[in-house]
Amino acid sequence: MSIQLSSTDFPADLPADLPAALPADLQAEHLISPPPQAGPSGPPVRLGILASGSGSNFEAIAQAIAQGQLNATIAVLIYNNPGAGVVARGNRHNIPSLLLNHRDYDSREALDAKIVASLQAHGVEWVVMAGWMRIVTPMLIDAFAERMINIHPSLLPSFKGLGAIDQALASGVTIAGCTVHLVTAEMDSGPVLMQAAVPILPGDTAESLHQRVQVQEHRILPGAIALAVNRARARLTETAPS
Repeated sequence: MSIQLSSTDFPADLPADLPAALPADLQAEHLISPPPQAGPSGPPVRLGILASGSGSNFEAIAQAIAQGQLNATIAVLIYNNPGAGVVARGNRHNIPSLLLNHRDYDSREALDAKIVASLQAHGVEWVVMAGWMRIVTPMLIDAFAERMINIHPSLLPSFKGLGAIDQALASGVTIAGCTVHLVTAEMDSGPVLMQAAVPILPGDTAESLHQRVQVQEHRILPGAIALAVNRARARLTETAPS
């Protein structure tokens, strides 16, 4: 049975270099659905992380693992931009990293084929796109069907694609947020695992709103990974021969 945690308890201690959390009156549990959970039950799940930038979501996953809130190991970190900040974070957590520069490949499919081979070589079970700024192809999606997770800075299905924060501000909506979902061939359209709502405050800029959305990304991503793996393992148990 999974342990249920409130949104204000998961993760218990956000990384010191991540944006400051929302005020307490904006951290009510109803802003996150479903509530984050610890886990998954059973053996630690082997994760492969894809990242392109500073790696704050990678950091949230690594810290959740270190604090015992996510029952997982990071088998490999794959990044595509030389000098990406995520590399230093991976080094601090003693995670093996691999540069696969998309500029060195003739097509998206060629890059994704190399990613698949690298993930499989490291025994990866689930893939997490933690700020992976590349469109993935069926080459990668099919290799990890229903075992790829992405996080997007909007309440999907609203504001898909690039510039989600700017899209939200331009639209005049009063609630923004973030979504963790399974990856399918259609961009930002896979089944939703978990969402967090973030009020848009008077005077918000793209930068200020992005910082608050990131806080919630770091809160829900580890719990959504646990939720997805728990669900998948439960289905396998239900369908296993008696």
